[in-house]
Amino acid sequence: MASIFTRIIRGEIPCHKLAEDDHYIAFLDVSPVHEGHALVVPKHEVDHLFDLEGAELDGILAFAKEVARKIKAVVPCTRIGISVIGLEVPHAHIHLIPIDALGDMDFTRTRLKFTNEEFAALAERIRTA
Repeated sequence: MASIFTRIIRGEIPCHKLAEDDHYIAFLDVSPVHEGHALVVPKHEVDHLFDLEGAELDGILAFAKEVARKIKAVVPCTRIGISVIGLEVPHAHIHLIPIDALGDMDFTRTRLKFTNEEFAALAERIRTA
């Protein structure tokens, strides 16, 4: 059975896309811990990030770097935190989260809620940064 991320990549489930190429996609997390929280996902479905082959692992980090640069240009923050947890969806992915303090990376905190219009506007600002 395809992961929710594979279904997003196929266009079966909508997302607020930030960037995409032949190998990777980045979109806003629908349950963010901070405004601008994004997910970077390889299009090749593999459960664990470190199961990606060398070039694919290098590529996802380079892709994430560009997405992080754009997020930081739009969302006020000290830096973009990066996290790989891998428990919530069995498809490798990287969380990019605008942060000002260590506690901003706390995944147990209450998640933020945004309207579809707010997500769409933020995604557009990040895409065009």
